[in-house]
Amino acid sequence: MPQVRIVLVETSHPGNIGSAARAMKTMGFHQLALVAPRQFPHPEATARAAGADDVLEGAKIYATLQEAIADCHLVIGTSARPRKVPWPSLTPRQCAELVKKEGALIKIAIVFGRERCGLTNQELDLCHYWLFIPCNLSFSSLNVAAAVQIVTYELHLASVESPWSVLSDSRLATQAELESFYAHLKQTLEDIGFIHSAKQGPSLMRRLRRLFGRIRLEKKEVDILRGILSCAQNPDRGKNRVQEID
Repeated sequence: MPQVRIVLVETSHPGNIGSAARAMKTMGFHQLALVAPRQFPHPEATARAAGADDVLEGAKIYATLQEAIADCHLVIGTSARPRKVPWPSLTPRQCAELVKKEGALIKIAIVFGRERCGLTNQELDLCHYWLFIPCNLSFSSLNVAAAVQIVTYELHLASVESPWSVLSDSRLATQAELESFYAHLKQTLEDIGFIHSAKQGPSLMRRLRRLFGRIRLEKKEVDILRGILSCAQNPDRGKNRVQEID
């Protein structure tokens, strides 16, 4: 089974953390990451966990979402709100099918936002996919622990129905490696004059993130692209460079 990490961003009520831990454990998941929780540890979290104390004790706390997902190869952000720039989307069942195809050593993060307002656009930018839970359009407010339960249930169901895929020889790029690539790409586009205004940059980079997010770059592919960017920044450096690509 791929390593699936449940990430809760700035959870305001400690009871929701405990309920999410309980939901995870009932479906066989134990990796919990908390990004700047308002109150944790807390007795209410322990009470709501109802026996999933080991999940709470093993929870890791991070200051930012970037830190929580830095070593992950696939990041899926949940949101009930559509965004201005369309994002590759998944239902929980489609998410489970996607996860099922990943290799055993792949690290996957599924990110859940704040109770009141979910994930920001900037946080969703860090995700390869947007996961939405189909529900009543006139009342789409879903408790974060309930959302965790639905998603982990589909993941568990998919693992029971069929075996997980065999690990591929090619290693996917981690989120930290992708962020370095995006920073390098933005700097190169500015250097060559493709981005010529501060207003143009964010929108263009969001669309480029979406493009490369669909491709799911491997580490070797990121290295090749960064080599191309380096040569674009310094053409003389790349004139006599010969690179073998197998």
